[in-house]
Amino acid sequence: MTQELYGIDLAKYKLERAKEELDTAELLFNNSKLKAANNRAYYSIYYALTAVLCLEPIAFKKHKDTIGYFNKNYVHTGIFPKETGRGISKAAKVRHASDYDEFYIASKEETEGQIQTARDLIELSDKFISVHTSVP
Repeated sequence: MTQELYGIDLAKYKLERAKEELDTAELLFNNSKLKAANNRAYYSIYYALTAVLCLEPIAFKKHKDTIGYFNKNYVHTGIFPKETGRGISKAAKVRHASDYDEFYIASKEETEGQIQTARDLIELSDKFISVHTSVP
């Protein structure tokens, strides 16, 4: 684990980054840049889930550790839906193939799924952060 700043402001900042990456993914998708869109959709997903984790004093050096912790503590406990965890895992695999497998051919349907996962996770993360940071 690494030392980072935590709290509401950082969570909101990361959520804004997630939204920016989603916008970029959609622009790339609309211009038929599917591999690049997969990459940006993944980072949108990653920033959304790290936004949630900013409410705890925890951070990881590796993406797989961050995703594993999120799935264990937020998906498997029912805080986030199971399909969210599946979508995050798939997004990581597709992003890796898009970035590193020179023979990988991204499909329009798969990329649309990546972007939808990002949209869904941003919405869920935004609601979670709002509920857990509101002052009664």
